[in-house]
Amino acid sequence: MRHIFLLLLSGFLYIAGYSQPIDPSSYPSPVKVACIGNSITFGSGIPDRPRDSYPAQIHPNAEGAGLMAQRIAKQLTGKDITVVGAQYPGKKSEWHGFTRYDFQLDRRDCRMIVPDKAAPGKPWVWRARFPDWHYEMDSILVRKGFHVVYINTDYLFGSPNCVEVWNGFYNYLTSMYGLNKKVALEGVSRGGLYIYNYAKKYPEHVSCIYAEAPVCDFKSWPGGKGSGKGDAESWKQLMTAYGFKNEAEALDYRDNPIDNLGKLAAAKVPVFHSIGLNDSIVPNEENSYILINRYIRLGGPATVYANTAGKQSLQGHHFPIDNLQTGVDFILKSYPQVPAPLESKNYHSYRNKLHNAQIVFEREKKGRVAFLGGSITQGGGWRDSICAYLQKRFPETKFEFIPAGISSMGTTPGAFRFERDVLAKGKVDLLFEEAAVNDRTNGYSTETQILGMEGIVRHARESNPAMDVVLMHFVDPDKMTEYRKGIVPTEIQNHEKVAVHYAIPSINLAKEVTERIDNGEFSWDKDFKNLHPSPFGQHIYFQSMKAFMDNCWSGFVAEDDKISAYPLPGKLAEGSYNNGKLIKAVDVKPAKGWRAEQNWQPADKTGTRPDFTNVPMLVAEAPSGILKYDFAGNAIGIAVAAGQDAGILEYRIDKGPWQKLDLFTAWSAQLHLPWFYTLGYNLTPGNHQLKIRLVAEKNPQSKGTACRIRYFYVNI
Repeated sequence: MRHIFLLLLSGFLYIAGYSQPIDPSSYPSPVKVACIGNSITFGSGIPDRPRDSYPAQIHPNAEGAGLMAQRIAKQLTGKDITVVGAQYPGKKSEWHGFTRYDFQLDRRDCRMIVPDKAAPGKPWVWRARFPDWHYEMDSILVRKGFHVVYINTDYLFGSPNCVEVWNGFYNYLTSMYGLNKKVALEGVSRGGLYIYNYAKKYPEHVSCIYAEAPVCDFKSWPGGKGSGKGDAESWKQLMTAYGFKNEAEALDYRDNPIDNLGKLAAAKVPVFHSIGLNDSIVPNEENSYILINRYIRLGGPATVYANTAGKQSLQGHHFPIDNLQTGVDFILKSYPQVPAPLESKNYHSYRNKLHNAQIVFEREKKGRVAFLGGSITQGGGWRDSICAYLQKRFPETKFEFIPAGISSMGTTPGAFRFERDVLAKGKVDLLFEEAAVNDRTNGYSTETQILGMEGIVRHARESNPAMDVVLMHFVDPDKMTEYRKGIVPTEIQNHEKVAVHYAIPSINLAKEVTERIDNGEFSWDKDFKNLHPSPFGQHIYFQSMKAFMDNCWSGFVAEDDKISAYPLPGKLAEGSYNNGKLIKAVDVKPAKGWRAEQNWQPADKTGTRPDFTNVPMLVAEAPSGILKYDFAGNAIGIAVAAGQDAGILEYRIDKGPWQKLDLFTAWSAQLHLPWFYTLGYNLTPGNHQLKIRLVAEKNPQSKGTACRIRYFYVNI
């Protein structure tokens, strides 16, 4: 029986049309997949392109499409598949010593000549018409790392419809294959109509224009309304392509290449015309000379090279090129020098190479990997990619992955929920920890950042002395600003102190992203987007982490290799939160004005976060009596849901002074935000009493005087 899958694509569901054999043991007959959808289906999320998985943020490239294909195939078959994708689409052949691919886009024949190694920035040449004429210059450029492309729009003569077909091809190539956002246009003869009409509408797409004996006014050719004889058949085809009703309408047309050059000149797009002096098919006086003269007068940079050597034919329209290097240099210089991409390894501090985890994964064939952090960890993306990478690298290993990322959580919340959210699941072999973004936005001090991070690391190693731990420093705009001033962000300094002290490897993604943006490899606004990265940014994170792990596990596990316990040095900070606990607040006896709600949920319409709604809460909404909580330990705090009616507390520890705490945050108006407030730390070890009361005073922006406590947290 043949199995036919029809995939309907809408919204944000994608399909990758990789040539992929779905597990034949599951489907003994050939599998057919039909894809129905929009531009994402049409755009060949199907062949490939890896600058990132989603360079355009919407249309996936080869890698992104492959991931989607894997997920959809798993839904269809219930099994994991391996995607086998070609680097380029279509039929492969040889072109003057280089590789050529022929394919179709929108039922038009296309070709791409690919270099052995793309030059930095992936520059490219786009041939208009006659793609094999005088190929020698293109051959030199391919050798220098250029791609050369062509799409068959032969009988559209650069018409408005042709220009839009070209623009679709441009978008396809730049998004799917990561070709440079600027292209060098090459037009021979009637190709001048194509390249100039496209460049005038999209000058931002063009690095330069190289034209050889170009048609610059179709009245001259094929119209034959000047000194040249024209071409009657081509003239009819052109009028059809442009939709002219009659010849008079064609002759009255005012948007030939010689017209409306102001936008192109203002963009300073350099042009180079290679001409023969005796051309009577496309006379220079009616074409190149007019265009170049107008372009220069508008401020555009222009060069004309007259070819005089060698035999000229076809009434001077065909001529040998005197000096190929002149044209090559013109195109090369139109592209700014692109620095080589920076290497991720420069941002990795190894200290150890995760050898214990490698031994466990390879020998025991099972592994538990945890991810602790804030919203960037919670959101998946890089985390999902790491999970897929581990499963692929250790295919015989059964993994359990613990996703312990929670939005807005830095090192302090991480330290106190670490036992519940991570260690309670069992022995952890490998831990990924990030907190640099939230430690800044949450306003934790240098001292408490070290208390929290050391608490997590020390607690991890006390639970399993052989546990491998990786610290990751994610990026945000403040960190970028500081790195550009030569300042290492405070929270990264603090986390690195812990990493060095415990010989834990770290990956400085904040510095890597900043320096790669400054190196011109991508942008923050258009590519990375936010401190919550776009799919592109998630891929940047993953690729760096992958490079790190590839380096760590480049060796093999020898027969006599043993899992070794890491030494546990003395504490950096005596009060570090290495034994943090969460205690349900409803377990504490309520005082006057306080009540235990077993299933609290907000009455207003503002947002909530998991574990802080539809859960037990200790609640007070008006000035209250004194709530007392007896505890043993050296640190105490409360985890609250701080919404638009958050109030002000007064608290004291033992017989200390009463202190005020405003629970209203910068985000409370839109969200009942989970927030961890540390009320005391570096306390004398032993028994203490915390007293809390809600007061009538409130923040001017707050709509009430409420306090809703989810947890007390204690470092025992």
